[in-house]
Amino acid sequence: MKLHALQIHAGPRARARLRERGLRPEDVRVVPAAAGGPKGLILNPLDQYLFGPWLGRSTQEVHLLGASIGAWRMATACLGRDDAEMTRAFARMADDYVHQRYDSEPGRRPSAATVSRGFSAKLGESFGGREGQVLSHPRYRLHVFTSRGRHILGREGRLRTPLGYTGAFAANLLGRRVMGAWLERVVFSDPRAPLPMPLVDYRSQQVALSEQNLRPAVLASCSIPFWLQAVHDIPGGPRGAYWDGGITDYHLHLNYAAMAGDGLVLYPHFQRQVIPGWLDKSLKGRHAATAFLDNVVLLSPNPAWIESLPRAKLPDRDDFRHYGDDVQARAKAWLRAIAESQRLRDEFAAAVETSSLDAQAL
Repeated sequence: MKLHALQIHAGPRARARLRERGLRPEDVRVVPAAAGGPKGLILNPLDQYLFGPWLGRSTQEVHLLGASIGAWRMATACLGRDDAEMTRAFARMADDYVHQRYDSEPGRRPSAATVSRGFSAKLGESFGGREGQVLSHPRYRLHVFTSRGRHILGREGRLRTPLGYTGAFAANLLGRRVMGAWLERVVFSDPRAPLPMPLVDYRSQQVALSEQNLRPAVLASCSIPFWLQAVHDIPGGPRGAYWDGGITDYHLHLNYAAMAGDGLVLYPHFQRQVIPGWLDKSLKGRHAATAFLDNVVLLSPNPAWIESLPRAKLPDRDDFRHYGDDVQARAKAWLRAIAESQRLRDEFAAAVETSSLDAQAL
């Protein structure tokens, strides 16, 4: 029997809905997109199908939430106005990510300044002059998650940044809310519609997206500390240094159950667990599903299928170290993983044609 590539998990309310009527595009109100760097590449063909022909069958407003590579993915979805344009936009994003290359001395990691300059230029190629197109999508409402430093982390510095993140790490061990003294969640949101769920679980601010701050916000959301430079003083937002949205919201474990109405959250993810913050990765007690995910339908690759991919894993940042200066070998491995992930799209397309869907519990 051929191994399934796709797994479908759901919270209790969502599971009951799927058993009753299957999954319909008009049921979807929110689509989150996690941080996770190259792991997000495995979802590229699925993204093309979800945001193109599948959700294209419905007419409701859909909120797209993204942190780090998830913000880049969701902003890309807002470029498409038809299936062909959606396919081109996501194919270009994958190609840009796969073939990224930054000058450095042989065997050494490129500087944060070099990576920030290169990535900012790449975002300019994708979104420059098209900010209005992203923000005027007739149905999709974009929300970009960033992490803003407070106090010692209010500005980036050679000493203050590592000291500040040491403090944030220690605070997070005491509790996520405690970390809010060091880093706050700032969400840059489509001004036409606020987030449909409350942000009372963690220190938060919401700022209107505009043509002036779209690219800086996406750049900040992707700015991994020490790998890229912080983005300072984003237009329209509170002053300060902004970093990767995954620090505060690694997998966007938000209170989706508190949304008004009976809509579902459709979450294409690269794993089953929805981890709250980047600093929670080693804290296994924070990886379990909570009541927040009651109305979530989560799509993820089967761990057994992942073993068939290059190096028996998803693309990840360790590949930069493993392949070193052999950019072509890394690109070849990542492109093969993306090609294999067409199966995620095909299996999802088959699943949603059924009138009843038996998802596993989150």
